[in-house]
Amino acid sequence: MRDKIEKLLAAEAEAIHNIPVSDEYGKAIELIYMAVHNNHGKLIASGMGKAGQIANNIATTFSSTGTPAVFLHPSDAQHGDIGVIQQNDILLLVSNSGKTREVLELFTLGRNLCPNIPVIVITSITDSPLGEFADAVLTTGNPKEVCPLGLTPTTSMTAMTVIGDILVVLMMEKIGFTPAEYAKRHHGGYLGHKSRNASGNLS
Repeated sequence: MRDKIEKLLAAEAEAIHNIPVSDEYGKAIELIYMAVHNNHGKLIASGMGKAGQIANNIATTFSSTGTPAVFLHPSDAQHGDIGVIQQNDILLLVSNSGKTREVLELFTLGRNLCPNIPVIVITSITDSPLGEFADAVLTTGNPKEVCPLGLTPTTSMTAMTVIGDILVVLMMEKIGFTPAEYAKRHHGGYLGHKSRNASGNLS
């Protein structure tokens, strides 16, 4: 069992190490900065299934670190929730295959509502339909899943999570996000106490 666990950890770590680094990250950060911090829009993250859970996590982490973001479920988008999209917003779409039907439909609906809305895609397949439409494409490197069937999204989800973390950290640095600003968004709990200590605001 110990041997198996060590091999699984090594496979996940190798996948993270092999995530391609490209100028697309800089492009994505500039797009988000212009939409949210310059034009006072918001980031709207979306994805279906497990990729949707990753998108939701990215959105909440962005919001807690000074970049307003929301999660939009692709199915709910078809029943009126697409109306959350406004001018100056930006879409962040997460799809391992880059051709998830519901996410493609959300893309079409979003562009129909706001034709010029920029789109960032996190995917394993860059030459997919979503990859072709996107203004910036961040690829996982299409790692092999650790699932013994080679089917369950496992390693790919790890890589997507890491890409989301990279975007959040780069944006925090770009906007000069401080412990004092962090404390304003985390009133309760351990993190709230820690950030208030770091900012010198103990109230």
